[in-house]
Amino acid sequence: MTSRPRASSQGGSSRQGLAASARDLLFGGEANLFALLDGASAPELRRKLWEEEPECECLYRGDLEPDIAEVAPYLVRLERNSQFGEWVLEQGWGNHWGVFAWSASDLAVLRRHFRRFLIVHDPDGKPLYFRFYDPRVLRNYLPLCDAAELAELFGPVTAYLMEGQTPGALLRFELRDGAVQCREETLR
Repeated sequence: MTSRPRASSQGGSSRQGLAASARDLLFGGEANLFALLDGASAPELRRKLWEEEPECECLYRGDLEPDIAEVAPYLVRLERNSQFGEWVLEQGWGNHWGVFAWSASDLAVLRRHFRRFLIVHDPDGKPLYFRFYDPRVLRNYLPLCDAAELAELFGPVTAYLMEGQTPGALLRFELRDGAVQCREETLR
């Protein structure tokens, strides 16, 4: 009988270490922590939302067809040490499941704020979905914005936090004097 190597033992502890480090930084702010999660990137997101029942809202309005609801973006208020929050960090960190935001506002205010950015228009006026809740999009978009765009995008948000190009980095974007500042934290 041939024994198979255990691929998950070292990788799992490394992923858990990154998740623990990210958790400490994400919950280190004085404001509420929210996650904008992408149903298209996060497998089982709707099931987990239903099972764990965190405070959440879909960014899309109305009764959605099941296939659309499955890939829709969701805004979730995260609580420290909640099972849902642990699942998001342990399974989603490094897998571009979404971005995080610090805000003193409540879920309803943030949902209204974020809904304004779901659709943008190309130069010909054609509507396009703007996947700002994907860290690969937002971390590249924010540095390109002018002061007015940044003021609109931040609104009630104190900071946007997300994974960097590698899972070992956490990026924190804040608005300071009309310009975005990015601070990179190394996760261990």
